[in-house]
Amino acid sequence: MPPRPDHLPLARIAIYLTFFVCGFILAAWVSRIPAIKQSLGLNTGELGLVLLGAPVGLVLAMPLVGWLIAHWGSRPVLTFASFSNCFSLPLLALAPSGWTLALALFVFGFTNAAMDISMNVQAVETEKRNGRPIMSSFHALFSLGGLVGAALGGAAAAAGMEPLPFFTSMTAVSVLLMLWAIRYLIQVRPAPSGPRFVWPRGVLLGLGLIVFCTGLGEGAVADWSAVFMKQVVGSSEAVAALAFSAFSVAMVVGRLTGDALTHRFGPVALARGGGLFAAAGFVTTLLATRPEVAMLGFVMIGLGYCTLFPLAFSAAGRVPGVEPGVALASVATLGYLGFLVGPPVIGLIAQATSLRVSFALVAGLAVVIALLAELLRPKTG
Repeated sequence: MPPRPDHLPLARIAIYLTFFVCGFILAAWVSRIPAIKQSLGLNTGELGLVLLGAPVGLVLAMPLVGWLIAHWGSRPVLTFASFSNCFSLPLLALAPSGWTLALALFVFGFTNAAMDISMNVQAVETEKRNGRPIMSSFHALFSLGGLVGAALGGAAAAAGMEPLPFFTSMTAVSVLLMLWAIRYLIQVRPAPSGPRFVWPRGVLLGLGLIVFCTGLGEGAVADWSAVFMKQVVGSSEAVAALAFSAFSVAMVVGRLTGDALTHRFGPVALARGGGLFAAAGFVTTLLATRPEVAMLGFVMIGLGYCTLFPLAFSAAGRVPGVEPGVALASVATLGYLGFLVGPPVIGLIAQATSLRVSFALVAGLAVVIALLAELLRPKTG
């Protein structure tokens, strides 16, 4: 007897696995970038240009994926995107030159974006049918997948394992998980007609600004936390490297408790508190003269940001008159844009002023999130 795709408990587990795999595959690639750089003989500038392949693919995927989900449904799109993303991972190790790696990264970024949007549409639908907040727990599995993938990548590098066999093994594990998960994905009726992409305006623009500010802040921590710890606080390189790990663990822990907090306090209060707590974390880090105090600040930032993406995506999926896939693609585009443009903008501002000034500006954007939190209030009637 074939499995029932609308079996809610199994569907929830399947979507958990999908979020885990998405973070797992992405972290597998990131963890082996230094090895790929060395094997291709790329200098830092060349690597920077090559790495643009992924965000270009990601941004170009957004409008197309939203349209495909609206017309075909999220289940077939997620099925195709997840397997495509898994199988594109070994291609990154097979690329013989920088430009072929950029092309492979374009495919990797495109399929990762398609997987990301379609799995969030599945999560929104599951949350609606469940009748209570569960979006944060899905994103916790993405963060957990990232931590596991990064840890395995670090262990493989320490053992001298080449990227190709590592990527192949990670793909094999991911494909096995997805072969089970796709059987239980929810079948969502596609819309017969509608726009391919909606430019953010009204509520969607406000939600997009929330994820833009959040993405910019997360990107700033990812790329600049270790530099800040070493150059500004004066920590050792080993301690500096722990800053992003502390932030990431805080994100996982916060997301695991996010649904319960959303149920108790509501999305508006949680987002408002999260934005202010992230801002307080940046201030703590800015004022720190000791590494442990700065590390506490990064933990606070992680706890502040952890529920903002899930809350905004959940709200976008409920916007009246817009198909969830199209709405999520619209909002997510701004979020990814913030994550991508944030680190270089931080660097430019730091070059002109200081890294402390850059972080202070990001703290101000966290306050903007708190001011926009009212947009997350569920509409009634």
